[in-house]
Amino acid sequence: MKKTKQVYLDNAATTKVEPRVAKVMNTYLSKKYGNASSLHQKGQEARKAVEEARHIIARSINAKPEEIIFTSGGTESNNLALKGLYFENKNKKHIITTKIEHESILEVCRWLEKQGCKVSYLNVDKEGFVNPKDVEKAITPETLVVSIIHGNNEIGTLQNIEEIGKICRSKGVYFHVDACQAFTKTKIDIIKQNIDLLTLNGHKIHGPKGVGALFKREGIKITPILHGGGHEKGLRSGTENIAGIVGFAEAVRIAKESDIRKMKNLRDYLIKEIMKIPNTKLNGPAGKNLEHRLCNNINVSFKNIDGEALLSSLDENGIFVSTGSACASHRLERSHVLKAIGLNDREINSAIRISISKFTTKEELEYFIKVLNVIVKKLRQISPFV
Repeated sequence: MKKTKQVYLDNAATTKVEPRVAKVMNTYLSKKYGNASSLHQKGQEARKAVEEARHIIARSINAKPEEIIFTSGGTESNNLALKGLYFENKNKKHIITTKIEHESILEVCRWLEKQGCKVSYLNVDKEGFVNPKDVEKAITPETLVVSIIHGNNEIGTLQNIEEIGKICRSKGVYFHVDACQAFTKTKIDIIKQNIDLLTLNGHKIHGPKGVGALFKREGIKITPILHGGGHEKGLRSGTENIAGIVGFAEAVRIAKESDIRKMKNLRDYLIKEIMKIPNTKLNGPAGKNLEHRLCNNINVSFKNIDGEALLSSLDENGIFVSTGSACASHRLERSHVLKAIGLNDREINSAIRISISKFTTKEELEYFIKVLNVIVKKLRQISPFV
């Protein structure tokens, strides 16, 4: 089959940096390169840029600028949130989360269990939704924090954050939300949703890699996990990544509602076309619950096909997708998310994740569908499972 231009459909792993973001970052790499901790003019120029970025990100989630802590990304923010709370509040040793969290939550929870913490891992339904009533039932006098992913990175499930937030507030427990995938793709309001801590990052929203933020509600105390020069009010030591922070804020500033509408339309078109392929299963929210799915996420299983073989064949045709979470793709482990929603081993092994962006075009998806149909037919003809 004749190749065409490359088609990137792995935006849940990382996104292309927006040209406007790259432009503003370059200024702080080549001209305004001062250290924000320096007292001279060059340093204060950098400090001003950091504080302006803090205001932009805070405003986007209805927070105060002083409630934003800059970090190296989502993983560090998740670590700081849970470890920081746990070591600051040793009198409460219970954490509630779900079985479909990102590894940077699950691994932290497993590590904290070794420190004496008790963790409840809640089940989800076949579309990946956690029942808010299950959250309420799991809360005990020992519960410190409930940590829930907003938009799942593999199957796109958008949880009922507002309802869970109300429960946590009424029970007097902290509520942490990992919003790395959902940020700028759905409305986040930390006051309306009763969020106490919120994890954000830059490279899922057309910003740079290596920068993120943790929103921490004013008055909440956490123990730092990095010690040094006392940056970020002593909560995250380390020289600020000025260019990254500025780029992150610019990506937030230029995000538009029209981008969300475009991605939803392309997502729905792509789901409709893929489901025309016989023996194909959409994983995650579907039907009336499609509105509770990330606007850029599609996850499908193809009966009697190996997902790795499908990914490889698509790659040969210039099309880039994923078989699961990029952070775990180097390990030969089955997706814990797909397992949690009840898929069997064959369904898990045959799954691919397709994630679009505001730069994705319908022409690219038409090419993808054309190639996908040919490859699926070919792989099924040689499949040992038929």
